[in-house]
Amino acid sequence: MFQAPDFNTLIKQINSSTDTDVEKALRTSRLSLDDLAALISPAAEPFLQQMATRSSEITLARFGKTTQLYAPIYLSNYCTNRCAYCGFSADNRIKRKCLTIDEAEKEAMILHERGFQHILLVSGEAENAVDVEYMEAISLRLRDKFAAVSIEIQPMSTEHYHRLFLAGITAVAVYQETYDRDMYKQVHLSGKKRDYDYRLETPARVAKAGMREVGIGALLGLSDWRAEGLSIAYHLQWLRKKFWSTAFTVSFPRMRPATGEFDPLEIVTESNLSQLIFALRLFDQDVGLIVSTREEARYRDGMLGLGPTRYSAGSCTAPGGYGNSDSEAEQFSVGDHRTFTEVSEMIKQKGFDPICKDWDCGFQIDKSTDPAL
Repeated sequence: MFQAPDFNTLIKQINSSTDTDVEKALRTSRLSLDDLAALISPAAEPFLQQMATRSSEITLARFGKTTQLYAPIYLSNYCTNRCAYCGFSADNRIKRKCLTIDEAEKEAMILHERGFQHILLVSGEAENAVDVEYMEAISLRLRDKFAAVSIEIQPMSTEHYHRLFLAGITAVAVYQETYDRDMYKQVHLSGKKRDYDYRLETPARVAKAGMREVGIGALLGLSDWRAEGLSIAYHLQWLRKKFWSTAFTVSFPRMRPATGEFDPLEIVTESNLSQLIFALRLFDQDVGLIVSTREEARYRDGMLGLGPTRYSAGSCTAPGGYGNSDSEAEQFSVGDHRTFTEVSEMIKQKGFDPICKDWDCGFQIDKSTDPAL
C-alpha cells in the first residue's frame, strides 16, 4: 500500500531548492518529484509567469480548448465525524437533512434542465444516513439521465465501490484533507475519519473496484501547502503505476467560511494556488485539474486555459438547495455564484468550449474482472 512520505522531510526538500533547480525543472520535459519540489518552492515564485506559459501550452496540447462543467448535489449533511474545519461536523448545531431518493432525483433533474450532464453526489460521512443501498438506488435512477455520475461520500470497501460502479457511478473523489499526520490528528477529533491510513488507502480501493476515474486532493489551509502539493504528487505517481488504466483528477480546495468559524491554520494566496496548479500540470500532463466554485469568479476566469480542465458552476452546498433556495446549513460558502449559463458564456467569450458531455454510461467497462485492464 501507499506510504505517505514524512511531511517534515518534504518541507525540507522543498525549501532546499534553488533558482538553478527551478530553471532545470522548466527545461525538463518529464519532471521528477525533485523537479516538482523545485517548482512549488519559494525559489520558483519569480518564475510564475514562465510556469503559467508552459502550463498553458501543455494543457492546450493535451486537452484542447475545452473545459468540462459539473455541479455537486448535496444529499445529506448528517455526519458522525468531528472535524474542526467542516460545517457538517457532528459538533455543529445545524439543521440536518437527508434527501429521499425522490428528492435527490428532483434535485438532479433541476440541474439536468439547466444543461448539466456531469454531476457529483456529495454527503456528510454518516453510514446510517447514506449507505451503499441508498447510493445504489439513486445511481440506478440517474445513470441513464446523465453522461457521468460521480460521488464524494464516506470511504467504502472495494466491494461496495464495485457495487456502485455496476449501478452507474463513474468516478469517486476522496480527499485526504491533509497529508500531514500530526495535523490530521489535531483537526479530526473523533469518528471513522480519524483513521489516517484507512482514508489514505481509499483511492486504491476505488481503483481496484474498476471505477473509471479517481479524484484526490488536500484541503489547502490546514498545513504547509507546498508539502501538501508534493504529497499529492507522490500519491498520484504511485496510483498511476499501480492502476495505469484509471483516470485521475486532482482538486485544490482552499478553505472557505463555514459553520464553526474555523480559521485557516495556513494562509494560501491565489498566487500560491496558481503556482501549485502550474507545477502539477508540468509534473503530470494528463491529470485532470479541478477548480471549484470555492474560488472567486475573477480568479477562475483568469485561470481558464492555464492548467485547470474542469470547473463547477451554479453550485449549492446545502441538501435540497437547488429546489429550495431557503435551504440552510451549507458545508461552506461558495465564491463564484454564477449560473451554468453565465459560466458557459464566459468560457465561450474566451475562445474555449464548455463541455457538458464527454462520456456515456454505455461505455462503462468492468475493469475489475479483467486483469488485462
